Parts: sequence; structure tokens; C-alpha cells
Amino acid sequence: MGTRVSYPIEIKMKAIEMRLAGVPVKEVLEQLNIKNHTQLKVWMKWYREGEHQRLQQPVGKQYSFGKGPEYDTEEARLQAEIRFLKQQIEVLKKYKELERKWLDRHS
Repeated sequence: MGTRVSYPIEIKMKAIEMRLAGVPVKEVLEQLNIKNHTQLKVWMKWYREGEHQRLQQPVGKQYSFGKGPEYDTEEARLQAEIRFLKQQIEVLKKYKELERKWLDRHS
């Protein structure tokens, strides 16, 4: 059995955004160095079903349906949410840059 690869949330979100923009799966895998197309399918499923918290969880630490990670305080939960939203903004910025380069290359 192969070793498990844990991708950071930024890579997962960038891959999702690229697919939503119509970038072919093969190109997404190559550009982001993702080894398995099935992994991308799983991330897309979680995204479509609104299970965004699952994208943040490490390999082998998936929680049961409808539950996210446990937090000690409401402040800790809010800090995690702020971190996630900031990551989404950064991913979108990176995606826009990739999209611009991709469009320049194909026009």
C-alpha cells in the first residue's frame, strides 16, 4: 500500500477553483502536482455538497457526516473560520493569476 499524501487547503481550493473554471483535470493535476485524479473528484464532491470543513482535515482524520473539528472555545472556532476565509481569498488571488496565464497561453 502506498503512502498517503496530505495536500494543504490552498492546493485543494486552487484545484477546485480551476475545475470550476473549466480547466481540464489533467492540467490541474500537472500544474498542482496532484498524484491521483480520484482525490480531485472527492474534493469536488465535498465542495458541491457544502462539506468545506472536510477540506481542512488531515488524511485519515475525517469526521462523521455533518460534523467538523472540535474547538475548545467559540473564539478558537472563529479564529479557525477567519483562517479558512483568508486562505480562500489567497487561493482566489492565485487562481486569478493562473487563469490569466492560462488564457494568455491559449489565446
